[in-house]
Amino acid sequence: MTNRQLALDAGHPEPPPRVGFFTDTSVCIGCKACEVACKEWNAIPEDGLTLSGMSYDNTQGLGASTWRHVAFIEQQTQQQPPTPEGRTQLPLLAGESEAAPVETTGAGELRWLMSSDVCKHCTHAACLDVCPTGSLFRTEFGTVVVQEDICNGCGYCVPACPYGVIEQRPHDGRAFKCTMCYDRLGAGQEPACAKACPTESIQFGPLDELRERAALRVDQLQESGVEGARLYGHEPDDGVGGDGAFFLLLDRPEVYGLPPDPVVTTRDLPTMWKHAGAAALSLAGGIALSFVLSGLPPLPRRKATR
Repeated sequence: MTNRQLALDAGHPEPPPRVGFFTDTSVCIGCKACEVACKEWNAIPEDGLTLSGMSYDNTQGLGASTWRHVAFIEQQTQQQPPTPEGRTQLPLLAGESEAAPVETTGAGELRWLMSSDVCKHCTHAACLDVCPTGSLFRTEFGTVVVQEDICNGCGYCVPACPYGVIEQRPHDGRAFKCTMCYDRLGAGQEPACAKACPTESIQFGPLDELRERAALRVDQLQESGVEGARLYGHEPDDGVGGDGAFFLLLDRPEVYGLPPDPVVTTRDLPTMWKHAGAAALSLAGGIALSFVLSGLPPLPRRKATR
């Protein structure tokens, strides 16, 4: 499905180009400016400051009150970190003639993988399929938005999401997630998280352009020796039809807590409805046949012969 067709199917006759996020985790520094900007712009309530005890991650995952989540993954590796090519290098302090030492252990180098996660705004969004009120809808920009004043708190969208992004708020049961700052897009502005990112790890723009840019970045990293560099969620023919928010990762998706092969959870619904319809017709036919047979006159009894 093309990006234009996606918007046309949603009832937008003259859609603008589909937009999205490309998150390059190789330049994420874990500053959490995206989390702060998201909360401030969208007036999201605080969600606690409890550290997990496993890392510097205090939000631990996406949720109703965490629409951006920066993951901190501590990892032992033999792989060298990405080269600083293209990035600004700060001068060393007076008296320091060598680069800062790299923390090493017997098992190899210790590295941090940091990634700012967000709703993927799937091309085939199961949350849209199961929403009974129309609270979830596809915007003219190709994004998926929840209308909090229409959501009735049924929660069907929560298990439908293959990424576990949507969550209900405990105090009223309504579902919330990233809107990609729909109000800002309507005003011609970029989302608050991308605007606040100091390293351009979060890039916003037309989705086709972002995919080309991401492919070039992967090639650049792999040529620099970063063999684990890969894209995630960019393929239009994957299990969800491609994501509106995709990532450049430095390791397998599972390391970042992402499903390796996500699929739209409602993909089997048409087949299930066909089977249910066939079963209902068979049952109705059986009941009708029993009524017909009960209305027939009884067969004459044959006289006994000696």
